[in-house]
Amino acid sequence: MRLRFLTVFLCACVMGQSAMASAPDQSLRPVAHPSADSAVQLTSATSTGVVRPNLRPTDGGKTIPAPTPAAGNLGFQRWIEGFRKRALSAGIQPKVFDRAFRNVQYNTSVIQKDRNQSEFTKTIWDYLDSAASDARIKNGKAALRKQRKKLEAIERRYGVDKEVVVAVWGLESAYGTYRGDTPVIEALATLAYDGRRGKFFEAQLIAALKILQSGDTTPNKMKGSWAGAMGHTQFIPTSYLAFAVDFTGDGKRDIWANDPTDALASTAAYLAKSGWQTGKPWGVEVRLPRGFNYQMANRKIIKAPSDWAVLGVKDMNGESVPNSYGNGSILLPAGGNGAAFMIFKNFSAIERYNTADAYVIGVGHLSDRIKGGPAIQGKWPRGDRALTQKERKELQRRLTRAGFDTQKIDGKIGPLTINAVRDYQKAHGITQDGYASLTLLNRLRKQRTGGSASSIGTQGRD
Repeated sequence: MRLRFLTVFLCACVMGQSAMASAPDQSLRPVAHPSADSAVQLTSATSTGVVRPNLRPTDGGKTIPAPTPAAGNLGFQRWIEGFRKRALSAGIQPKVFDRAFRNVQYNTSVIQKDRNQSEFTKTIWDYLDSAASDARIKNGKAALRKQRKKLEAIERRYGVDKEVVVAVWGLESAYGTYRGDTPVIEALATLAYDGRRGKFFEAQLIAALKILQSGDTTPNKMKGSWAGAMGHTQFIPTSYLAFAVDFTGDGKRDIWANDPTDALASTAAYLAKSGWQTGKPWGVEVRLPRGFNYQMANRKIIKAPSDWAVLGVKDMNGESVPNSYGNGSILLPAGGNGAAFMIFKNFSAIERYNTADAYVIGVGHLSDRIKGGPAIQGKWPRGDRALTQKERKELQRRLTRAGFDTQKIDGKIGPLTINAVRDYQKAHGITQDGYASLTLLNRLRKQRTGGSASSIGTQGRD
């Protein structure tokens, strides 16, 4: 089972609406949603250059109003009575449950944040401008200096670069300055009762009660984001149970304390168990040769760096990427007109933490900058803008009408849509990078196509 951190599995757990803000003192994390197999599934920025929410704040195009406090509390109290039986059956002691739920109320603020998330989009280059801003790099270097002895000890034990751990800390809670102050039990209970993702949040709530039962913290100290992510590096309860460690030796896995040691060690433990390879990079920026076959930019196509060099793929200094880094694949997060990266197994390790390419690149690049590395040198298509959800659906409809079936009209640019874009590009002699851009949408708009939206199939997954 793939367990991942979750700060914003709905829209922006820790950072609320600030997920895409540029302020260096706030959390910066792409958006995620609950996944049936584990904690979260994030929208990838691959081939779209976009970081965006997967869950819509609407139902049938209309904003969903939150229930009134009075109506919510009546049903909520009845739900708690039923949930108590389920929690006790799961091994929660009655006294633990009753203490945790003392004074818990239906939290309308949590529901409002869940249901009324704005439909925003942000390009990957704008996201990375904030993720590795001058202020965030400066603060990261300062945090590393302050915690150096602890981080070096953590690095020795888990084999994960201290700069990578600091980078995760920086993106998750701005180095501990923005950890969230919402009571986690109340937030998770409210979301579990709400029912739209009830099973997921009830599982998180049971896990949170197990944490309390273990004695690692108390209900008053268990605070975090409105969606239940906790501590310096924003663990959801199930991820905490799977990966949190007691590095200080005080008998508690305390990720909430002002001392970040346990949280940072838990982050390293998470990455280590996710396959982190000591002493190897997450990826390197590369130059692609003129005439490069963009269909080779595929996570499934893995080659030794020397083999990529034969095809003309070199680092930014024109040298072959060392084979000691391991086999890698080519990633074009903004299509053929943006920066290119050769990514390795450590990319996948960070990806287990959060599956959005923008986030993984953000962590990797921020860690490189904290080490003293250069800024990304490749140019981004800054004249472009991200497609809105409505435009992404329109793109899928128009592609399908033109004979390039995306198989689902859901506004999510996943593998099926990317393949449809590439097939369209190949048929029209366009660079086959699979990038779903506004330029491509405008080209489709100019073409005369038959059919209707109602005739488009909606089966399959993208």
